[in-house]
Amino acid sequence: MEKKNIWETYDEKQLREMEHFTKEYMQFLDEGKTERECIDSIVNTIEKEGYVELADLQKKKQTVKPGDKVYAVCMNKTIVMFHVGRRPLEEGMNILGAHVDSPRLDIKQDPLYEDGGFAYLDTHYYGGVKKYQWVTIPLALHGVVIKKDGTTVEVKIGEEEDDPVFFISDLLIHLAAEQMEKKANKVIEGEALDLIVGNRPLKLTEAEDADVAANAVGGAGEDTDQKKKDPVKQGVLKILKENYGIEEEDFLSAELEVVPAGRAREAGFDRSMILAYGQDDRVCAFASLKAMLELENPEKTACCILVDKEEIGSVGATGMRSQFFENSVAELLALCGGYGDLALRRCLAASMMLSSDVSSAFDPTYASSFDKKNVAYLGNGMVFNKFTGSRGKSGSNDANAEYIAYIRNIFEQENVRFQTAELGKVDLGGGGTIAYILALYGMQVIDSGVAVLNMHAPWEATSKVDVYETKRGYGAFLKYNGME
Repeated sequence: MEKKNIWETYDEKQLREMEHFTKEYMQFLDEGKTERECIDSIVNTIEKEGYVELADLQKKKQTVKPGDKVYAVCMNKTIVMFHVGRRPLEEGMNILGAHVDSPRLDIKQDPLYEDGGFAYLDTHYYGGVKKYQWVTIPLALHGVVIKKDGTTVEVKIGEEEDDPVFFISDLLIHLAAEQMEKKANKVIEGEALDLIVGNRPLKLTEAEDADVAANAVGGAGEDTDQKKKDPVKQGVLKILKENYGIEEEDFLSAELEVVPAGRAREAGFDRSMILAYGQDDRVCAFASLKAMLELENPEKTACCILVDKEEIGSVGATGMRSQFFENSVAELLALCGGYGDLALRRCLAASMMLSSDVSSAFDPTYASSFDKKNVAYLGNGMVFNKFTGSRGKSGSNDANAEYIAYIRNIFEQENVRFQTAELGKVDLGGGGTIAYILALYGMQVIDSGVAVLNMHAPWEATSKVDVYETKRGYGAFLKYNGME
């Protein structure tokens, strides 16, 4: 089947709309480099568009009617949105589902130490990463520190022009003969991914110097002795105390993430691509969000679920495997006056979903890893993956042919350009999404999203037209009433 590049089909109006949309998308990427930042940004956006928090409606004992827009948040990392349609919820919903977590480095709970004149923060990588890609590049620190009194300290260092950045060192090539003989997964060990955060020792005051001299035999005071022992670490702690009110023990209740420093950028002489951190899967999250906001007067209730923890198996309270989504639908049914266990089961089983996640893009440099007939190409539109998984489709949702035919019909009517793909050659590996989790309810689910080059690397690349066409596809899906 012939694949056609979308750039050859867009007229001037479509190009202008696409450029406007992708500028918004790049701003979203800059504002949301962690799942918490993404959810904060989304809540601020949707409340301006008339969405009301589910918990507020419950407190006021308000009912929900067609046209109402409702959302719920779980632990500031996962969000579900509903645009209530005219049909009863028991007849199902049109669901878009994506994730907002991305591969990164997490700061450990007892992280700060000094060695060889450097202060370090100890890290633990999150998700599937090639560890060697994270050394010697500018890195930023994002997250929150929760103090014992419940105060939240927001941290975002390394993004402004005059901010300092951080980095992980690598061995100079002149001494790397042994290192270069190692396999790629051993060139940089996980425990070597420690962040350099300082090199300047804290200078002792005259009084503290005198204390050290006077107690040379018996030892100085404990505090002064510590400053003498780890002066660079103490210098960093002083900065943290003065600028953020953070003590060393506050790392115990912190969630700090190390991400690439820098803004999303247009790529190529022709500015046809976007190079940025976290496009897997915030590209699908943003496209889903915009499709929801552009939807008017839906017949069936539209739903968008943006979750955390997909990169580590969708586990935990904020992952797709949790009960948050199901509980939210149950609460919505109650506010609509129709809750019951059977009604909830019917609603979920009758729903249809686009599991909105990225797909691998064909890379000519590594052509041998792909099946050229069954791979996504940058610039060829939205991608559908009938199945994902590894090798023998392990861990995959496998969409029904009838459902794919239904989607094809919608996209033909709405003139949405799409392509179909697999992740790569059959026996080379694979990957999963949240699709199989929603399919457990008995609903129709298929993976769909944007082709990404450099997937899971610190900087990933997408085509502008693919991002825009995916938003159009999600919007078309939300408008239709199901396989009747």
